[in-house]
Amino acid sequence: MKTAFVILQLITCVVLMCAIVLQSGKNSGLSALSGGQSDSYLAKNKQKSRDARLALATKWIAGLFVILTVILNLI
Repeated sequence: MKTAFVILQLITCVVLMCAIVLQSGKNSGLSALSGGQSDSYLAKNKQKSRDARLALATKWIAGLFVILTVILNLI
């Protein structure tokens, strides 16, 4: 039983890292000030919705990771 929880926690850890890495940085909107190429309105909204979904997924995966950690400490 403990082995199954450890494997599940490792999978959760890898998925959590991927979700964090795929998110865009908070300062990505400031690139227009330094001469960066600006995107269209639709591209910006698409990026925001993707980031919002990734942020929500990150919260849920992190919560699952914490719960699995507590369960493994109790076993």
